[in-house]
Amino acid sequence: MASRPDLPPVVRHVEEVRRQLEPLRAQGERIGFVPTMGALHPGHLSLVDVCSRECDATVVSIFVNPTQFGPNEDYEKYPRNLQKDLELLAPYGVDLVFAPEVEEIYPPGFGTYVEAQGVTEHWEGRSRPGHFRGVATVVTKLFLIVQPHVAYFGHKDYQQSVVIRQVVRDLNIPVEIRVCPTVREEDGLAWSSRNAYLSPEERQQALVLWQSLQLAQQLIHSGQQDPRTVLAQMKHLYDQHPAVRLDYVGLVDPDTLLPVERITGPVVALVAAWVGQTRLIDNLRIEPPH
Repeated sequence: MASRPDLPPVVRHVEEVRRQLEPLRAQGERIGFVPTMGALHPGHLSLVDVCSRECDATVVSIFVNPTQFGPNEDYEKYPRNLQKDLELLAPYGVDLVFAPEVEEIYPPGFGTYVEAQGVTEHWEGRSRPGHFRGVATVVTKLFLIVQPHVAYFGHKDYQQSVVIRQVVRDLNIPVEIRVCPTVREEDGLAWSSRNAYLSPEERQQALVLWQSLQLAQQLIHSGQQDPRTVLAQMKHLYDQHPAVRLDYVGLVDPDTLLPVERITGPVVALVAAWVGQTRLIDNLRIEPPH
């Protein structure tokens, strides 16, 4: 009978993370880092898998960051199950899991925040004021604590990855940012920790997010260059799903996240929608025909 892989070691304190990683850094080992909020699913695990294959040491953080949740969002009910997360990580040879308490990251008197401008002002930034300030702050702190050579993020949170690239560039943080493909369930729904909130009926309704992105791709691949036409068709699809409340849909420049006037190069189709009480996001990078 095969033995189960050991659970990765959990570290709770900043100084202990540094103490354990310093010898690896001194030996010239390449340290990879996957920041998460836990409730791990195949999307997260795909990042851990790539990290473990590309780096000598793999660090995963599990921290539900309160500063990126708005006052009416799901911080309190966000799923937390550290034991299950550790069991999911066990097969990947993770060297260290950093799972701090909130006070370790935001001690009494904390008052310093990182705020990226420009790429945060539309889409998620408009729908969730303060969200990216919380993201930029916690990711910067985690980078300073772990000091990885490479950090791995998922394409599903596309705007987040653009924000983090800007923070790293603007603050001269010496870490390479790797953005890996979105992992989807068999029917196309992007894996998300929030999928667990969906009832079976809502889960079925949620497929319209992926269907709308596929529709945009189909239209652009067929030669449509007018973003207004594509967006109108996408919105019409949502009109046929009254249980789904569209937050936004956009066709944007992959670097600036600004809406495109004409589809002549790569674009990213972005969508956010409420399915019942659950807010989901998704996106797809689309290349027009040459």
